[in-house]
Amino acid sequence: MTDDRFSYAPPHDAPSAKHIAVSGGAGFLGSHLCARLIAAGHHVTCIDNFHTGRHANVADLMSCDRFHLAAQDINEPLDEALGRFDQIYNLACPASPVHYQYDRVKTALTCSIGTLHLLKRAASDGARFFQASTSEIYGDPEIHPQVETYRGNVNTVGPRSCYDEGKRFAETLVTDFGQQHGLTTRIVRIFNTYGPRMHPDDGRVVSNFIVQALAGRDITIYGTGEQTRSFCFVDDLIEGFLRLRETDEEITGPVNIGNPNEITVNELARRVIALSGSRSRLVYHPLPIDDPRRRKPDISRALTHLHWSPQVPLEDGLEQTIAYFAAELDGERLAASGAAAS
Repeated sequence: MTDDRFSYAPPHDAPSAKHIAVSGGAGFLGSHLCARLIAAGHHVTCIDNFHTGRHANVADLMSCDRFHLAAQDINEPLDEALGRFDQIYNLACPASPVHYQYDRVKTALTCSIGTLHLLKRAASDGARFFQASTSEIYGDPEIHPQVETYRGNVNTVGPRSCYDEGKRFAETLVTDFGQQHGLTTRIVRIFNTYGPRMHPDDGRVVSNFIVQALAGRDITIYGTGEQTRSFCFVDDLIEGFLRLRETDEEITGPVNIGNPNEITVNELARRVIALSGSRSRLVYHPLPIDDPRRRKPDISRALTHLHWSPQVPLEDGLEQTIAYFAAELDGERLAASGAAAS
């Protein structure tokens, strides 16, 4: 079904309209960002190699003449034919262990070579640059909650290091490149985020629990379940992105964007079961190597500089996410039954 918000274009000479590139734009977060930018009247080029991104995530945007989809890997320089950009958002990198560990070398290169290609394009175009970093740079933190000045506790050669260390290097690269070339850069450290368009097979705790609950399967918990996370609904996160991009304040260094309300994994599982009406049981398996025990952002910088804090309560966000996955699973079952009948 097409979203009517994206079926028209404002005048092309609108003074506030910008040409914005979103790498990883067909992914979970990128597709929501593209939608917000289109709704605001901008021209958006969505760049994705579709390793984890999905065409379905941007299907509602395809009818808008201000939206352009470019199937490209950022490990190659961007095509000059895409035009000049006013802003570049770099969200390109698999973000869940099952995906970023599939090809660890490529993950590391995406964070390094891929980011460099986008920075060079920003310098050439005179574009603002926005880097999506992650709370994973804090590793298994030894301080709580995590502030931006904390340098982290990361295993540099562990199974997660291609992503954790890759993102740490990307922060260094964006900072140094920006200073050397006079670019305006912003870095956001994203904490656990959930919502519609999450990949059903990404192995993240929210999507795992919901898919298992809706299917009536056992819910898999790794470790004791007493490890904590702080879950931010995707709409709140994207609002934080936009405020960080648009502020004219001098902001040096990364900014945490996430929900400071911390709950245990066990409690999350119980809420998903209750909201989905499932009868799933909880089953426990060993905790993966280097999996953090606690994760909670200090969002003082976002509050002070961006006047941002999350607004969507966990239960409201979970209800929307459960409804999304229920519709996805119903569609898959309908397609499977149709294929079997043919």
